[in-house]
Amino acid sequence: MNLEALGRAKFDDPFLTANGKRRASVALKSLETLWFNTGTLCNITCQNCYIESSPKNDRLVYLSLADVRDYLDESRAESLPVKMIGFTGGEPFMNRDMPAILEETLERGFEVLVLTNAMRPMMRYQKALRRLQAAHGGLLRFRVSLDDHRAEIHDAERGKGSFAKAMEGLRFLSREGFQVEIAGRRLSKEPDSLARAGYKALFQTEGVAINCDDPVQLVIFPEMSPESDPPEITEACWGILHKTPDDVMCATSRMVVRRKGEDRPKVVACTLIAYDERFEMGSKLAEASASVALNHRYCATFCVLGGAACGVTKG
Repeated sequence: MNLEALGRAKFDDPFLTANGKRRASVALKSLETLWFNTGTLCNITCQNCYIESSPKNDRLVYLSLADVRDYLDESRAESLPVKMIGFTGGEPFMNRDMPAILEETLERGFEVLVLTNAMRPMMRYQKALRRLQAAHGGLLRFRVSLDDHRAEIHDAERGKGSFAKAMEGLRFLSREGFQVEIAGRRLSKEPDSLARAGYKALFQTEGVAINCDDPVQLVIFPEMSPESDPPEITEACWGILHKTPDDVMCATSRMVVRRKGEDRPKVVACTLIAYDERFEMGSKLAEASASVALNHRYCATFCVLGGAACGVTKG
């Protein structure tokens, strides 16, 4: 079919795919997970970072403690069913408010998940993290990015020496009794079973307590690329794939970001799509209940076809 004749490009129209089929959308079933992007600055530059984090990218500026507090207040005032608060970046520990943000969130009784590369920015706060672990360890989880169980593959993506520094952070977290998860990636294309066996051998050698057979403790994410060309997701796909809209993470989550130059944070539909204004949903959580049209390639690659989710709750 000639897409130019239809006047549409893939992932362009929120209601119809390029070939005229009704596009799939996801209604907010229940706001259970609230994410905060603490800022896109990072201590390293990866070869393929879905959000383009780096030591120079400040398109999403640091959220302050006051910013986070406002949304936590709103979630309680509106009796929203938020159970888990997630923090992502960039590298969250580049934000100097991060220890105070964690303390505030944990003291309110939320489960907390922090996505980190476990490198030097995190290790600067060992004393503060130990205090949080002592007071709130049952609520606090860390998901550490370890792209592969082999140093050479991880370092090819994140820079020479990155693997060793991440392992230092992992050993610290494990030794201190933190709840730790691993975020791997399908960089080497090896089968899931072989990847899990490789991670298991690594962690046994390193003395890191991870159950590599648990899909929550070791998540192996599909690769995402801005140049990828996945199929669009139509309404018919739910039946074909034996899935429902409730399986997709925007059915239960939203993310708060603060764009450079803007005077207030905004709520967006997804942790993966921070820059596309089509996925912006207002400044308040109360404004963010609209359905989400799956008109981005990451919706297909990561969530629907990849079957992945950023925030998996315990239990």
